[in-house]
Amino acid sequence: MNDRSERTYEKVVNYIQSEIWKGNLKRGERLPPERELAELLGVGRNSVREALRTMSLMGFVSSVHGAGNYLTCDLEQNLSASFRMMLLLGETNYLQVSQLRRGLESETARLAAGRILPGQANRLMDLAVKMKEEPDPLKGGQYDQEFHDLMCNASGNKLIQAVFGAMLATVNDFITTVYQRIMADQEQAHALHQAHIRLAEALARHDELEAIRATFNHFEVVNTNIQKDELAGRRIF
Repeated sequence: MNDRSERTYEKVVNYIQSEIWKGNLKRGERLPPERELAELLGVGRNSVREALRTMSLMGFVSSVHGAGNYLTCDLEQNLSASFRMMLLLGETNYLQVSQLRRGLESETARLAAGRILPGQANRLMDLAVKMKEEPDPLKGGQYDQEFHDLMCNASGNKLIQAVFGAMLATVNDFITTVYQRIMADQEQAHALHQAHIRLAEALARHDELEAIRATFNHFEVVNTNIQKDELAGRRIF
């Protein structure tokens, strides 16, 4: 991309951002047609199309065939693609993703402890018990993911929910495989189940510190198993 095309591309993006800032554009609303944008900004339609395509890849514009382009805010889509590319390029690994989850979920647990509703707390405990009693590790893994998703929703933080969703979408198979391997070790399985139960109990009591401790206990089990696989030179999946 040369300097001129970069400037015209930025002109389109800056215009859309300005309209959002002024309150003229809101999420879900239709953007002006490409021809209208090109004429308004004095740029070529190719520049407009390029800017909208890039914003679509970033999750901020959604194209509907025959109906035009609409303003969206799918941060999860953008982050998920970034996580996946970093993994493919070897710029990060599954242990680092899990370490990021540990930090993120510690704050999630802290927030959820202050905001969780009685129905959510009851459901978390129900899921923790089901995980412990479920003989099928695949089904248990589904309960595990539902548990963490519900805790994330209980935090009430939209940005945390987007980052969490992006990570899950990227490493879903990896999480399932690690859970199954933990379940194959009776001691490790017990430690993981107890961490979930402690976390559910702490959230029901609105105990922030205990919720954070339980979250760290949970990820001690997970990260230890990931490191075992790395030291043994085994593929996670």
